[in-house]
Amino acid sequence: MKFLCLLLLSYLVHIPTFAQDVNAILKEGDRLVLVPDEKAAFLKFKEALKLQPTNIHALTQAAEICSNIGNRETNTKIRDEYFAVSLIYANTAYKLHPETDVANVAMAIAYGRIILLKSGKEKISYVKELKMYAENAIAANSNNFRAWHILGKWHYEVSNLSAFERGAAKLFYGALPASSLATSITCYEKAKTLSNTFSLNYLELAKAYKRNGEKAKAIFQLNTLLTLKNVTADDEKIKLEAITLLKKCQ
Repeated sequence: MKFLCLLLLSYLVHIPTFAQDVNAILKEGDRLVLVPDEKAAFLKFKEALKLQPTNIHALTQAAEICSNIGNRETNTKIRDEYFAVSLIYANTAYKLHPETDVANVAMAIAYGRIILLKSGKEKISYVKELKMYAENAIAANSNNFRAWHILGKWHYEVSNLSAFERGAAKLFYGALPASSLATSITCYEKAKTLSNTFSLNYLELAKAYKRNGEKAKAIFQLNTLLTLKNVTADDEKIKLEAITLLKKCQ
């Protein structure tokens, strides 16, 4: 009995230490994301998941990082592997925490990448589900700027389909949900009010304004973007694209 009591006491003593270890690892992962050093951050989140496999922050961060790294990868085989792993992490987060905005955003991001690899009926299915995850995230947390941005991107891309493309999709796979450029702009603007340092949102909003014939507004978004501090590994590339677009608007 004495031995069992000592064993139980030892277990209880180590619970706070275990939690502190995971928190320290997550904190270091978050720091590395901001450096930015995504590959090192990914290793930290994987380390945290070994200790706490259901940790939603580690799962969603790992999913997003894999998606980002894959999107920059020039080797298509390696790119596809990163996208597949991203979807695994996102799926795990969603199955464990389907009610949370972060799990739904992780799914939307992963689906956005996987769509690039699909065709036909499967692609249409992914497009529809991506919108669902973005809307679920907003329903769970209306202040999630990433969810608003994703929904804006969805409306931008789907509203840009030709009548022939939409007709073909409807004929073979079922009609796509309603979309509009105006809704895209509204979503992007909402994302901007929630985060005024999100570079990609300024670029996509500028594209939407340009397509809508509002060049002055597009130029304003691009000029604002170029004043922002680089935060992510993609920001420099985003700014180069903004400079190119700015020349086309002037």
